[in-house]
Amino acid sequence: MQINPSINGWIEKFLNQYGTDVSDYTTDESFFLACQKSGLIYGYVVYYHLETELEDSKWDTEEKMKVGFLATLFALYKTKKEADYQLFIEDLFQFYNIVSKGNFSFLNIVLPYSNTYQKLESIINERLQTNDNIVTKNFTHMVTNSMLYIDILAFEYYLNYKTINLDFFKNLERKCLALIMFSLNVKKHKSEYDIMLLKMFENSLRYSKVSKINNNEIIDIVFEGSRSELESLYLYEIAHMTLLSDGVVYESEQAFLTEFTLKLGLNKNNQNTGYELVEFINKYKKNLPFYNLNHPVKQFYTNTQDNIAKLVSRNKTRLLKELSESKELVKLLGKSTQNELSFEEKKKVKKQLLDICKSIPSLTIFLLPGGGLLLPILIKFIPQLLPSAFNENLKD
Repeated sequence: MQINPSINGWIEKFLNQYGTDVSDYTTDESFFLACQKSGLIYGYVVYYHLETELEDSKWDTEEKMKVGFLATLFALYKTKKEADYQLFIEDLFQFYNIVSKGNFSFLNIVLPYSNTYQKLESIINERLQTNDNIVTKNFTHMVTNSMLYIDILAFEYYLNYKTINLDFFKNLERKCLALIMFSLNVKKHKSEYDIMLLKMFENSLRYSKVSKINNNEIIDIVFEGSRSELESLYLYEIAHMTLLSDGVVYESEQAFLTEFTLKLGLNKNNQNTGYELVEFINKYKKNLPFYNLNHPVKQFYTNTQDNIAKLVSRNKTRLLKELSESKELVKLLGKSTQNELSFEEKKKVKKQLLDICKSIPSLTIFLLPGGGLLLPILIKFIPQLLPSAFNENLKD
């Protein structure tokens, strides 16, 4: 039974099919190690905590993140409580229901007549939207999703204490930002990339807007309050990711990490987190948003044909409606399949097509600098993927 994480019902289907195969772990350290291997912490999922193989070759990056996020939450639940996925769904929804009382925006979209599974699908969709910009909402793999792991830590807190509040999220985000700032100050060689890295993390904040933090207070903020072993491991990983942004951890930086490990109360075995991070980066670096700051259009271009085909397919109803209201554009597109358009005609096609892209949020990638270069490929897919009635209009 094929699972499509972009269609309603995927959570129930995934749990019915793979729920018993989701791993549980004997220690927090082994769970965290599996989270590193999964890639969720680094914003690029490659593993789903499953004892069996999962066919995900047709999923895009966001779809893999959705399933990876859900599987990680369930693996944590099985490690901390029990293996019943129906109880897990009830507890997870109750967790987000409590969170919503803090007026968090992501539950406002949940429809009252949806069942629990559908409501959780809406929540997870929104959890992966880490930026208000319409383009990054549709291409979430361009944005750092490392802060998504804060939900895992918050769910752990909820399972332990049966309560959660806004302060938990705010405080942990503040700790992470303070730690990134401190780690950047420790770095031997700073670059423009490091400034961009900080901005990416700031953009991934969901609950708090962090103003300038006094340098003297930075490291104290990191150690405020109590924390679980999973939180300590995550804070270590945040520091290591920041120091490794240029591909090298220098001797002075390693000395800081060693001291930081002791202050967090982590034992020597926990330091294998460093090895896992380096191994994961070496294997998947070209795909990691955390280590890749190329322009979104360049990133999109990497898998251009597939990406544009998906965009046209997912928006074909809206595209057909817009095109039906632009007879001149339809006529020119039809002519382009038979003959070369003049310079003026090409300008008209480009202008009118960009106007349509403005009205369809998912197509705003074509409005970015350089996005116009992708328009010929978009034009190529329009006749192929839209209904036959439209194709007949193209020929007329």
